[in-house]
Amino acid sequence: MFRTMRRFKQQLPDAETEQILEEGKTGVLGVIGDDGYPYTVPLNYLYKDGKIVFHGAKQGHKYDAMKNCDKVSFTVISVDEVIPEKVTNRYKSVIAFGRVKAVEDMDEALELARSLGLKFSPADAVEADIKNTFRNMVVYVMTVEYKTGKEGLEFTKERAK
Repeated sequence: MFRTMRRFKQQLPDAETEQILEEGKTGVLGVIGDDGYPYTVPLNYLYKDGKIVFHGAKQGHKYDAMKNCDKVSFTVISVDEVIPEKVTNRYKSVIAFGRVKAVEDMDEALELARSLGLKFSPADAVEADIKNTFRNMVVYVMTVEYKTGKEGLEFTKERAK
């Protein structure tokens, strides 16, 4: 169902792919948007138990797109260094594919929103933010069905040495 990586020598080991997802702060969510056009949006996320957690408003392009189609992709870039003199770059990234759902159980949604917030902010700030915004928030969980990590050729050459 999912394609294997064409440049398989650049594929990262599973453990490194997981590490990139766990340590990453920002990813780009890809959804099927209006009239079938792709819509991508950067967002903060939490990778927990093999799932990607994020939140959004109860209205808007992202909300409508995921309501219409639960199939999504998510990309995280952990290294991005341009090497101008070699006309290349050193990069490491992960692309994940899966299905997303809104968390309907309010206790679970609150717990996930709190966990996501604590990844980035102190507890008192998170609690204040939840108090002010939770009623207008949707917490989403993306169940990852397939993921691959990839590194640029510069990293692959370094590994071969």
